[in-house]
Amino acid sequence: MEVNNGDGVGNSNMSRKVIDEEKSTVVIPETAHQISSDSWFQVGFVLTTGINSAYVLGYSGTIMVPLGWIPGVIGLIIATAISLYANSLVAKLHEFGGRRHIRYRDLAGFIYGRKAYSITWALQYVNLFMINTGYIILAGSALKAFYVLFSDDQVMKLPYCIAISGFVCALFGISIPHLSALRLWLGVSTVLSLIYIVVAFVLSVKDGIEAPSRDYNIPGTTTSKIFTTIGASANLVFAFNTGMLPEIQATIKQPVVSNMMKALYFQFTAGVLPMYAVTFIGYWAYGSSTSTYLLSSVNGPVWVKGLANISAFLQTVIALHIFASPMYEYLDTKFGIKGSPFATRNLSFRIGVRGGYLTINTLVAALLPFLGDFMSLTGAISTFPLTFILANHMYLKAKHNKLTSLQKLWHWLNVCFFSLMSIAALVSALRLIAVHSKTYSVFADI
Repeated sequence: MEVNNGDGVGNSNMSRKVIDEEKSTVVIPETAHQISSDSWFQVGFVLTTGINSAYVLGYSGTIMVPLGWIPGVIGLIIATAISLYANSLVAKLHEFGGRRHIRYRDLAGFIYGRKAYSITWALQYVNLFMINTGYIILAGSALKAFYVLFSDDQVMKLPYCIAISGFVCALFGISIPHLSALRLWLGVSTVLSLIYIVVAFVLSVKDGIEAPSRDYNIPGTTTSKIFTTIGASANLVFAFNTGMLPEIQATIKQPVVSNMMKALYFQFTAGVLPMYAVTFIGYWAYGSSTSTYLLSSVNGPVWVKGLANISAFLQTVIALHIFASPMYEYLDTKFGIKGSPFATRNLSFRIGVRGGYLTINTLVAALLPFLGDFMSLTGAISTFPLTFILANHMYLKAKHNKLTSLQKLWHWLNVCFFSLMSIAALVSALRLIAVHSKTYSVFADI
């Protein structure tokens, strides 16, 4: 089992090797980042930061509008329950086989072998790349919304705001060496989240009371409703899942399984309440006309809306760092970036590599700034496979001899159902992106 030696690096002298049943070897390098250093409460706040990021300002429009009241409310509750269940399966496998599996791909490689290690890493990379791209779109949208409150000259277009957002995210990523170093920033993120959630909630309630009756009918033709409903189901699972639970669990103090379960219970109880509140109230206030960025729909004092938008922008910068950290950890470990984070070599490396990575994210975000579609596509091609399909099948394989026939059937049903959902959501998301790409040009100012 890996033990942290105080400087963030495991005390094994060489890289670990995992042998699968066919005797092929998966080499798992030690990490250059800190592990086993954070309390379950801090990890719970990391998870809650993700779930209550500025993405919550889009769920009224991307989940409730396509689904309507009854399916939307029931869907969110069910998505909460199944997400907690799926994440708990992964958390319980963290020390499977007497080893710490500090990365998702390490766990998959240990259970399945080399090919699964590579496939899981590819899926996770795509998942995190798309989440980060979405965050930059979101930060750009918040920055543009802030700008138009004070100027109507149309000079500051969305692609420019996205470029500025990417630059700020890069500066933050260069300054914060690893996930555990976010300590103080998690508190800042919580305050920022409360600001935009409270403002969105209060102004939505005010608008809802003053507005005439709203239209809650699901918009679109019969065909488009089918595709948007499927896309919204992908958004449901996107809302609750990170696709990087082992990486987050790697930072938690021993005992890692029981402490991680505490963090997950915190995330899926107290942590989801702000998200529920702003999602339901936003839809109640504006009905089927709700924007995919709720602060664009609310009415109120300019300074209050400005404060909320700038808070959403800044919180997004912090939240993006969480979802970029697995890529940062991989690169830092691969190139031996250890010691003082502000040593010349280490700082230069972060400027070049992290700056380059986020430049690519920013370019994609500006090229196709369709936030709701990115959420659907991410849910389809990575959240469903990583969080539900792989989690159930890994648990089934790892605990095969300890499960009853009924339990095995249950896990197989989950694997099959979420596989079908993943395929359907992928088709829906690609269709939505194709439709929007015809409506808008690249580098659109939405």
